[in-house]
Amino acid sequence: MNGSVAYILMGYPRVSETFIASEILRVEQAGIPLRLFVIKPVEDRERGHRHPVADAIAVQPTYLPDPEALHAPLRRWRARHVRPFMPPLRRLRPLGLARALGIVLPYYLRDGRRKIYLKELLQAIALADRLPPDVRHLHAHFAHGTTTVTWLAATIAGLPFSFTGHARDIYAGKLNRHGMLRRKLLAATFAVTCTEANVRHLKGIAPDARVHLVYHGLSADFTALLRQPATPAQRNGRLHVLGVGRLVAKKGFDVLVDACAVLRDRGVPFDARIVGQEDAEAATLRRRIAALELEDRITLTGPTDPRGLLHEYRRAGALCMPCRLLPDDRDGIPNVLVEAMAAGAPVVATNVSGIPELVDHDVNGLLVEPDAPEQLADALTRLHRDPGLAQRLSAAARATVEERFDGERLAHDLAALFEEAVA
Repeated sequence: MNGSVAYILMGYPRVSETFIASEILRVEQAGIPLRLFVIKPVEDRERGHRHPVADAIAVQPTYLPDPEALHAPLRRWRARHVRPFMPPLRRLRPLGLARALGIVLPYYLRDGRRKIYLKELLQAIALADRLPPDVRHLHAHFAHGTTTVTWLAATIAGLPFSFTGHARDIYAGKLNRHGMLRRKLLAATFAVTCTEANVRHLKGIAPDARVHLVYHGLSADFTALLRQPATPAQRNGRLHVLGVGRLVAKKGFDVLVDACAVLRDRGVPFDARIVGQEDAEAATLRRRIAALELEDRITLTGPTDPRGLLHEYRRAGALCMPCRLLPDDRDGIPNVLVEAMAAGAPVVATNVSGIPELVDHDVNGLLVEPDAPEQLADALTRLHRDPGLAQRLSAAARATVEERFDGERLAHDLAALFEEAVA
């Protein structure tokens, strides 16, 4: 391939975004020369975790100047705050800089968040200055700030760009004000997204945009773990209910807690574990568990590594994903659903967003309405009382992942898009 592709990420490596690291690894293994640029350091909660997939990636990240100093109010900025971003101005294409300024200026003048646009322009200048001569295409993950910086940097450097849109970044209007998402879609060589529902949404915003569906697929680290010999799960007659994900409202874990109360009142023997990073809803969930007197039945374990997750999936009688749609946030297809199905856990999920593209009700899993704890409890009770149903759903789920969510094949689809763009 004549030239390389530069990946632009907001933070790296993030344990909550191992699917991105897996994609980069597989695109690299498909023969695409890559560069990797990171806009800012990862958050404190993301530090201290091992990233086996990230460790396997050959390309080393280049971190842009830390924008932390730019968080002060605009009137309090000092020359020292912006100095790291200024030297490139003498080296970059004047016409490209003028065009990037022409993109930013209307938003800067009409929006009260002036500092955001100025900061993103400075970051784009720093990025454009660091692009090596072999880079022929830029690709960003998430359609808001990362793509804004990438769009501006590509404009400055005179290069094409693309981006991947995921969930909140394409649905929350406040993240792309004044029609900016439409402009990004039309300016990009192509956009990628991970569900058919997202494709419809993006095409509704910009019908002329080139939008490709590329599912995330099963991650590289999880695929490798599944090839290792499995230890039979220990059963004790209880239904082991599992939830996996960050403790945020869109995951619907409060509904899972309420469904557990229904199971207890029905006399269904069970225990439940919710595995995932502490986040905005953690305190609310703990209060709800205490109010329903379920402390001896529900455990919030915190996050774990892929090996620990595989153990959880294999012992689970049901993987529960009671996701809901929020006005400005939603999941596409939660990666944990793909992992659980590949590992053989029967899944119960809500029929929202892209989930029905993966889970076919009564074929490879069970679907319920969102915010319906009684329905969720009914589905869990079915799985507990009908082992044959659980086995049938699990077998079909494995086949679905193998046929339609093979991460390596899907990464080759993305690599082909990059090859076409560079050519």
